[in-house]
Amino acid sequence: MKFIFHDKVTFHIHFQSNMSGVLERTLGILELLSEQGQGVELAVLAERLNMPKSAAHRLLADLVRYGYVRQSRDLGEYVLTTKLVSLGLSFLSKTGVIDIAQPLLDRIAEQTGELVRLSVVDGDRLTWVARAQGARQGLRYDPDMGSIARLSCSSSGLAWLSTMKDDDALALVSQQGLGLPKDFGPNAPKSLTAFLKALQETRKKGFSLTEETYTPGLNAMAAPVGLVGQLPMGTISVAGPSARLTRERMLAIAPDLLSCAAKLAAASGASPMLASGASKVRLQPIYAA
Repeated sequence: MKFIFHDKVTFHIHFQSNMSGVLERTLGILELLSEQGQGVELAVLAERLNMPKSAAHRLLADLVRYGYVRQSRDLGEYVLTTKLVSLGLSFLSKTGVIDIAQPLLDRIAEQTGELVRLSVVDGDRLTWVARAQGARQGLRYDPDMGSIARLSCSSSGLAWLSTMKDDDALALVSQQGLGLPKDFGPNAPKSLTAFLKALQETRKKGFSLTEETYTPGLNAMAAPVGLVGQLPMGTISVAGPSARLTRERMLAIAPDLLSCAAKLAAASGASPMLASGASKVRLQPIYAA
């Protein structure tokens, strides 16, 4: 098929539109493969992303050529390589986040004997970027890093949103969508009204406390990381099996969690990512973490 352009402007618009489509499809492939550790067949990938198999094959061939994707020899599924992970770790090492946060995360993980994670504000979302595992035996909750928090039902999401006006918090939750019990925990908020109730309880405590909202059998708590009067730059959370990390135990841990959040906030100036990670939403006036 041959395209005839009558002027440079028309050609430029068509070129930009085509490149945007290619970029969108390429990013879609990377995001899909990141969710499928066992790999995805070409036909399944094309169907999931609603694109022709020929187009999917061309983009996958390019990603393989540049080292971001590889193809399994046995069954032919496509899987991510560690190149993207390497890029992410390299970026984090340059921001200073790990150097600043890790000793503090290690300390509270040892104190609590549970998983401790740091998330940072990245525009209108929270991304977990560092962790410390305190559990040495028994049940362990140890998810992958780099995932994005579901704001409506994660302890980290509630802790962050509690620093905002209700309208701003609702806007972000509506944009991302509610976490439903079938996708998350059985106690995930089923309506915006239920979410607002959990948000108000978080504000009263100064930290969030969730019981099987994000993952079945998992309880968690989180505190915003930010200097008083300034926008939060992230959250710090503690998570563990509900049989071990009970409500009573979380309430006992709260002072240590809030202390760690304050220390992280005080040290945040040494990390460009933490110092500039806050979003431009309005603060809830009563926020003082």
